[in-house]
Amino acid sequence: MAQHDLHDMLRSLRVWDPAATQLRPFDPDTAPPTPLALFTTWFAEAVAAGQPEPHTMSLATADAEGRPDVRIVMLHGADAGGFSFASHSTSRKGRALSARPYAALAFYWPVLGRQVRLRGPVASAPAEESQADLHARSTGALAAALTGRQSEELSSAAELRRASQAAWERARENPGEPSPTWTLYRLRPTTVEFFQGEAERRHVRLEYRSTEFGWSKGLLWP
Repeated sequence: MAQHDLHDMLRSLRVWDPAATQLRPFDPDTAPPTPLALFTTWFAEAVAAGQPEPHTMSLATADAEGRPDVRIVMLHGADAGGFSFASHSTSRKGRALSARPYAALAFYWPVLGRQVRLRGPVASAPAEESQADLHARSTGALAAALTGRQSEELSSAAELRRASQAAWERARENPGEPSPTWTLYRLRPTTVEFFQGEAERRHVRLEYRSTEFGWSKGLLWP
């Protein structure tokens, strides 16, 4: 594909097509005092609006040298303890979090023109809690965890098929088999931003900030 074809396609695209997106009014003065309450409401509304995979989110980390990285992961839970996701501690993201235990998360729900962005320190859950998280998921998730070697170089697709098949057999035979490096991580946000798109680009950006007295709120210019 020629470069000009890519540019032509980019110029032809529009965001928040009214046929697919419903931009809802958002009055920040009515927002609850804590970000978790608003996140729960917005998440439920994204699910009800038919947003595909609303529980997926971007996870941004930095390695020991400060080089950034980002990928899509799945939200495993959110409560007063933080926002949870999981991975192998030996993976690229696991090594980055070990070196720099701080990260950012971003949810994007285009069906409503909404984003939620979070930043904060990340801590590992105890091993027993990490294993309980793994075994509460599907057989496929366990098989993927047992396959292991995440982020390592792979010599061929055939090698992956062999390792995956063996892991699937182990997962079916022993649904409680542990994966020692599987780790549940919790990001405890210090800032949470809620972004609501607006048709005339007067977007609403409400930011919650953690303080020693609780949460404060403030607006940001779009």
